[in-house]
Amino acid sequence: MTPGTDIAPVTATATATATAIVVVNYASRALLEENLGSMNLAKTAWRVIIVDNFSTASERAAIALLCTARGWTLVTSANDGFGSGVNRGVSAARGAGCLTVVILNPDLRASTTVLSRLAAVAASEPLTLHCPTILRPDATVWFSGGEVLLAEGRTSTAPGSRASSATGWLSGACLAFSLELFDRVGGLDESYFMYWEDVDFSFRCRRAGAQLRLHADLCVEHDVGGTQNSRGKSPLYVYYNCRNRLIFAAKHLDSATRRRWLLASLPYARRVLLRGGRREFLRAALPLVWASLRGTVSGGRGV
Repeated sequence: MTPGTDIAPVTATATATATAIVVVNYASRALLEENLGSMNLAKTAWRVIIVDNFSTASERAAIALLCTARGWTLVTSANDGFGSGVNRGVSAARGAGCLTVVILNPDLRASTTVLSRLAAVAASEPLTLHCPTILRPDATVWFSGGEVLLAEGRTSTAPGSRASSATGWLSGACLAFSLELFDRVGGLDESYFMYWEDVDFSFRCRRAGAQLRLHADLCVEHDVGGTQNSRGKSPLYVYYNCRNRLIFAAKHLDSATRRRWLLASLPYARRVLLRGGRREFLRAALPLVWASLRGTVSGGRGV
């Protein structure tokens, strides 16, 4: 366990739990209460682990009260990013005797039936990484598989993207896996901080001999952008997407492909800048453009 982590005591009942739900939280108490609290997990034997990346003292206190009221395990830490949060949560799950983990975003809602089936397949197929189909609140598809487009230097989640392909990946908004697979891969790479960890984890799973499986028949709902303060993309979103794309290239791609990705950085940055819409971009154009430049330079150093 990383120094500085504070884990609530594990009870005797929890040690018999086979599945853990791990949620990494950052200033999202209301979403946790609304989404995770609505799943009626009290009737299951699962261990619920909330990893709270520090935002404010008041948020930390509110999260502690919520976890106490719901019977959830609270893991507190500094704001060390998503990958670090998942790794801390899995460590707590291991200490509670869990063998299977399901990761959920705070802004994601699922039925206990879907979560049960995800946990069951992860337990029965321990060397496979599992992900459900992820829908928006209006029932349109947000994620049904992703691929890294090596020639274009970007990822795609367009219809027809196959997570099972040689360059496929699964979304970290909801993943199910066994501790056996997690240990074989070595956990999530904490150097990304936010964004692209799931792409990296998917590639390392495949490299470790595992398979990736998207379950078309299992659906969860994702309030896209619910953890952000607005529907527009923030400078942090822009910075880490531009930076981490190149970090991923440095870790996983050959030198010729890395150079192509570096040369495609400006078109990629433009694509990222416009993901929140032109109107939202124009409202904060200067800090967003500056974030894209800083991210590209930071990631490009490794390439």
